[in-house]
Amino acid sequence: MGGTGAAGSRVAQVARSRGHDVVIVTRSTGADAASGAGLRDALKNVDVVIDTLNVSTLNARESEEFFRATTGRLLAAEGDVGVGHHVALSIVNCDRAPYGYYAGKVAQESLITADEVPWTILRTTQFHDFAAQVFASARVGPVHVAPQMRTQPVSLDDVATRLVDLAEAPPAGRARDLAGPREESLVEMIRAYARATGHRGWIPAFPLPGPLGRAQRDGTLLPGPDADHGMVTFAQWLANR
Repeated sequence: MGGTGAAGSRVAQVARSRGHDVVIVTRSTGADAASGAGLRDALKNVDVVIDTLNVSTLNARESEEFFRATTGRLLAAEGDVGVGHHVALSIVNCDRAPYGYYAGKVAQESLITADEVPWTILRTTQFHDFAAQVFASARVGPVHVAPQMRTQPVSLDDVATRLVDLAEAPPAGRARDLAGPREESLVEMIRAYARATGHRGWIPAFPLPGPLGRAQRDGTLLPGPDADHGMVTFAQWLANR
């Protein structure tokens, strides 16, 4: 699920490279997770579902509505056709900052953990290309701005590899969190990305207001001491783009 997105397409590549028969379920192939249409037919004979579905919103209500609809209908279809393992991608410490987009991930996890379909949830930190996404979207008129955030970004390749590892194994419940090798400043990540793409304009830092902004600044969304760590730093990722 979400197999045409940034994370899902990498997962499909890794799974195919290991010899798995991969089915990418999308509206274009006749199955819609939001409405449930076509899901049962799409999931027949499927052993494991890897859910990397995503929505672009900072609004808590919109995020919750999306993840409740897609996850609920997906789990129902899996139960109907006998899927044996549901693997979901989530975010490190989303339940400690259940605001904005993260509210949807909390809702998603609550549906998965309460359902009868055996499950595994992998929480990861933000991906390296989070800086590129924020650079493109966070603007005040012609000026790009950089939200203040402490983060420990992880490589999408590491995330995809771990998701396939988990899909090949029995359901594990909450898997160990996965983070990048070191803490970074999102402000500096955005500025470095901008310079690498030729942007020379002023990029002011700003604190996002409210409880979500506080959680981003105070380290709430950083991984704990028991998390696993990828090897690729943000600087290495940027140099290879």
